[in-house]
Amino acid sequence: MTNKQCSQAHRSGFVNIVGNPNVGKSTLMNALVGERLSIITSKAQTTRHRILGIVNGEDFQMVYSDTPGVLSPNYRLQEKMLEFSRSALVDADVLLYVTEPQDTIDRNPDFIEKVRRMASSGARVFLIINKIDLTTQDTLERLVAFWHTQLPEAEIFPISAQERFGVSQLFDAIKEALPVGPPFFPKDQLTDKPARFFVDEIIREKILLNYDKEIPYSVEVEVESFKEEDKLIRIDAVIYCERDSQKGIIIGKAGSALKRVGSQARKDIEDFFQKQVFLQLFVKVDKDWRSNISRLKHYGYDLS
Repeated sequence: MTNKQCSQAHRSGFVNIVGNPNVGKSTLMNALVGERLSIITSKAQTTRHRILGIVNGEDFQMVYSDTPGVLSPNYRLQEKMLEFSRSALVDADVLLYVTEPQDTIDRNPDFIEKVRRMASSGARVFLIINKIDLTTQDTLERLVAFWHTQLPEAEIFPISAQERFGVSQLFDAIKEALPVGPPFFPKDQLTDKPARFFVDEIIREKILLNYDKEIPYSVEVEVESFKEEDKLIRIDAVIYCERDSQKGIIIGKAGSALKRVGSQARKDIEDFFQKQVFLQLFVKVDKDWRSNISRLKHYGYDLS
């Protein structure tokens, strides 16, 4: 395709997904991209980074961005998570604001006001009512009417990302809303993150699923060694926690809890890379890392 043909026919742009915690942003991202890039659990604050998922077609490139749920930060890590969400309002060609039937507008009124100003300025804002399989038709109609009053310039899409209901129609609408222009990334690129990042995320997902209370939010995962051979990937990863008492809980009696996390993570990592994996997990203490700027930078959180 020549540059002239590309400028006339090719569409590309950034599609940013924002909303409150636990409304299904990551499930929607994965459904739109067609790949399991974002981890999914029933716990809030599962997503910590902005994760790009790139969808390519002959005449388009969609660059999706999954962001952390909007929240009131209690420590430096959460402040950075909120910065990721706010930055998504600035660089979006199409903004997807995701809500669900149990969501309330008063959870983050300041953020909603920013979305409202975006829509009023002419930006393309899609209001996504997710999880409609969990509500009634009457409730859905009331929700649509309510959001029409709150974001009158936004286009409203009732969907179920989990059940893939309405996702293809949303995908087509996003494609039509993209500006004309050349691709931002090579056409064979799926994401902006390296392989190690997804190993970290898969392990962290298993921690979220297997531990309660503060444990899942107090840990960070770091791949120390990633060696890819012809038929096998050898991975050493460290789970960092903030206190010695947490380390004991993560390991469990005779290492049983850590073995369970490792077994579950290994299976998903093998599915992700389509290759046999040998995974070793270690647990170490990194005291108060969530509030330590130098440690946050070490773990890949850009605090500039």
